Amino acid sequence: MLPPLLFADLPVLLGGHLLQAAAEPAAAVRHLVLDSRRAGPPAEALFVALRGPNHDGHRYLPQAYAQGVRLFVVAENAALPGGLAAYPGAGFVAVASPLGALQALAAAHRRQFAGPVWAITGSNGKTIVKEWLAQLLGPDEVICRSPRSYNSQVGVPLSVWELSPERHTLGLFEAGISEMDEMAKLAAIIQPTEGVFTTLGTAHDAGFASEAEKLREKLRLFEGPQFRRLYYCADQGPVREAVAALALPGFGWTRHDAPGAALRFRVAPAGPGRTAVRARAGTLGPRADFVLPFADEPSVENALHGLAVLLARGVAPAEIQRRLARLQPVAMRLEMKQGRHDSYLLDDTYNNDLAGLALALAALGRQARPGRRTLILSDVLESGLTGPALYARVGALLPAHGVTRLVGIGPEISSQLSVINEQLTDANERLIVNNEPTENRPLITDNYSLLTEFYPSTEAFLAQLNPADFAHETILVKGARRFGFERIVVALQAQQHGTVLEVNLDALSHNLQHFRQQLRPGTKLMVMVKAFAYGAGSYEVASLLEFQRADYLAVAYADEGIALREAGIGLPIMVMNPSSDAFELLRRHRLEPEIYSFELLHEYLATFLATFPATDAPIPSFTNPPIHIKLDTGMRRLGFEEADVPALGALLRQHRARLPVAGIMTHLAAADDPAHDDFTRQQLAAFGRMAGALEEALGRPVLKHALNSAGIRRFPEAQLDMVRLGIGLYGVDASGLDANALRPVSTLRTTISQIKTLPAGATVGYGRRGTATAAARRIATLAIGYADGYDRRFSSGAGVVLVHGQRAPVVGSVAMDMCMVDVTDIPAARAGDVAVVFGAELPLPMLAARIGTIAYELLTNVSERVKRVFVTE
Repeated sequence: MLPPLLFADLPVLLGGHLLQAAAEPAAAVRHLVLDSRRAGPPAEALFVALRGPNHDGHRYLPQAYAQGVRLFVVAENAALPGGLAAYPGAGFVAVASPLGALQALAAAHRRQFAGPVWAITGSNGKTIVKEWLAQLLGPDEVICRSPRSYNSQVGVPLSVWELSPERHTLGLFEAGISEMDEMAKLAAIIQPTEGVFTTLGTAHDAGFASEAEKLREKLRLFEGPQFRRLYYCADQGPVREAVAALALPGFGWTRHDAPGAALRFRVAPAGPGRTAVRARAGTLGPRADFVLPFADEPSVENALHGLAVLLARGVAPAEIQRRLARLQPVAMRLEMKQGRHDSYLLDDTYNNDLAGLALALAALGRQARPGRRTLILSDVLESGLTGPALYARVGALLPAHGVTRLVGIGPEISSQLSVINEQLTDANERLIVNNEPTENRPLITDNYSLLTEFYPSTEAFLAQLNPADFAHETILVKGARRFGFERIVVALQAQQHGTVLEVNLDALSHNLQHFRQQLRPGTKLMVMVKAFAYGAGSYEVASLLEFQRADYLAVAYADEGIALREAGIGLPIMVMNPSSDAFELLRRHRLEPEIYSFELLHEYLATFLATFPATDAPIPSFTNPPIHIKLDTGMRRLGFEEADVPALGALLRQHRARLPVAGIMTHLAAADDPAHDDFTRQQLAAFGRMAGALEEALGRPVLKHALNSAGIRRFPEAQLDMVRLGIGLYGVDASGLDANALRPVSTLRTTISQIKTLPAGATVGYGRRGTATAAARRIATLAIGYADGYDRRFSSGAGVVLVHGQRAPVVGSVAMDMCMVDVTDIPAARAGDVAVVFGAELPLPMLAARIGTIAYELLTNVSERVKRVFVTE
């Protein structure tokens, strides 16, 4: 393991000077913190006080200090709240530029990594290509990648800082710029060995004198002496010519026979939502056929970048097809959704420049649904053009893709109606002369016209919005992020099954930090993401945990771990219930099995030794992932008992060169219950004896872990080398000590399908188990049932939901897909209203107690057919 960066090294490394020495002279820097609300493990965290037009990190020094952070980088001559005396024991280094210091730290960290590092840049598609490359390369590599779209002067150093020589085999980072001289700074941080250039479009044109200047600046990312290969689409003439002029080591691919391309692709429709691709190396090289699980042009273009990379790496075609078929759409890009009143939405609320608008309009033009094609469009930003020149180009795009209704939102587009109409007239006349429909352009007739309406803001549009006015239309919602068009999508989108589980990732991060602050320095953190991450969504939670630097993940079964690997998750993953027939899959996907019996251990050894005959040489961990030994100290489920330890130790000693052991673990039976504390202490004592004997047999220490969420809080003296955080992460207090500290992560909501007024004595539902009282009652039918995970035990008043903030009891039996509640005392209730099934105001422990179960069951029972929505600030 490489030595950590020391705080004492920072003045020289950053060109600053020491304002105040840290109480711990050899304090290590392992975590960078820019937001005092997300301090992470405070013992080894460095807070960098960045300044921006609307932000000054120095204001938040007291909050970071209160959370336990003791290492700081600040600006020269900055006013520190309270002065240095307010931060006893804290170390402060002053620098000319905190942002420059952050970048220098990341660059120094990057130089410690000897493996390949990829960089992705371009005008559009950077995040999607990065995410898909992570999915496509995941089976072969342990990847550290930029989270979300962290591609800025701040996001890139934060991403690169996560790169670990001990954990990763490849880095994958995106880089975005908006003006001159920015890329050199990012190139010094990433220091890429390979790269991808996606597209050259109009985004950020305003920051450059010309398209050629912008292209030249972007390509500076790939000029380092360590750089080996650049993947790009050779059909982009300026890019192809610039790559050649700069003598960059390029690997071009083409769909239109561009000269010098190493790969040629031919694409054709292959049925709904699919595209056939024929790939050929050079002009006469071998060919291979593939099918992409997408049909829209942006997705095809982005997927071809990934396909080119896999072909260049020599991955077998059958394996490439398997990986392509598993590509998952990336959130915050163009998504297709069912709208209300038989409308259909194309949601592209991520950005809005001319290139992105053209691609999105092409997707709209390909829709075969009858009815009007509508474009809801914000001001077009980052195009390099202004006023009439910009909106003349916008207007020229609309008839070519069959747009028949334009809703313009924003002050600039609202002022350009005459320019847009003029372009529509000219373009319509040209199209009528050559009136031939194509795949991407519907037939334009001489009575073509465009309905237009304009609003100064998104709020003004929403104030008068009636979704019925968009009935039967196909609607492209295209807006820059600052306009908040996701609110328009919510208003127009049909309720998907009527039931949604909202997962608050900020609350999850808060809970993670709360438990981290309970840990002793050096104690590692394993987080449970089994059972679909307690119902929250395995990949999304795992991705956040990877970014938050969890040490381990744990799943119940091999297929859960494989799904995470194929989604690009690179953290170590322990599988708690491995089966012998899955051992080869575990090895292939670098999953670490929990071994709990001699039978399982012998089977694991047998399958391994059949492939790798015994020798004295150890096997690399990527070939032979380590195991975790499960000891039974009192749970009486799985695990080796104390009487087994001598024989187990002898077996481990015999095969220790071939059988790496990562950890030794046990499971506490009642860590949450003070009535059984003596039993818990007996378990911990037994575990100490058994683990000590096994470590003696192995001849080295290994990770020892015993504590669950409740144990972390109630038995801090037994944290050992690692703890296992489960239900506490998801906001449920298992110890009785965290009720006011944890935030609920999940909120389950459904909708009212219909409300009926029943006369006195009328019965409700199956078995007539619900009966109206002596007076008439208003009964609401909800779009949730036991197939969605709403337990039948909530029938007949045991369950309650919240409607307009008031409790409504369940009436009659919970059915498969629906249930009924009494809303007589909630006169405002109407069909279509939201009902909260559980959340902050209906806590899971309270609901679980009403039916004699535990919060775990309610969370994990939420069906995967229920749509998950992930929210963050």
